[in-house]
Amino acid sequence: MRILDSLIHNYQDHLERVENRAFLKSVMATCAMVASADGEVSFAQRVRVDQILETLEKLKIFDPHEGMDLFNDFTDAIIANPEQGHAKAWQALEDGAPDTSSRELLFRVCVAISEANLESSLTDQIEIVTLCNRLGINPEKCGLYVDNPIFQEAVSPDDEQG
Repeated sequence: MRILDSLIHNYQDHLERVENRAFLKSVMATCAMVASADGEVSFAQRVRVDQILETLEKLKIFDPHEGMDLFNDFTDAIIANPEQGHAKAWQALEDGAPDTSSRELLFRVCVAISEANLESSLTDQIEIVTLCNRLGINPEKCGLYVDNPIFQEAVSPDDEQG
């Protein structure tokens, strides 16, 4: 009986990992875009990614090394070739966050990565506003400080009406 229970449990874990794999990739892509916005990834940002992997329920089923490997792949691609790296990250982001609640969670992940260095970074903020626009999220409604005129240009008129 124990062998059968173990097989069933392992199979259920496998199914859960398969179902959440796209979400893992989208979270790691999001983290990579914000963390690499200034051209380098700090140790504090890497620690924050690890904390996210251990905190989000959908991601706890994955080995943290698997998530960090994805994060490193995305950051390396973005830093080596920003255009192609961002395209790869956007694809993962869109595949893994099909609904509003997933996208809002990705926004909160962006903010967590941005705050990891304990200082406000304009490049991080610009990357987050760009992500919000692509995800269809109004950054003001989610609590992002956007009074700076540079952010006003990034927020589309449709977002401000919603």
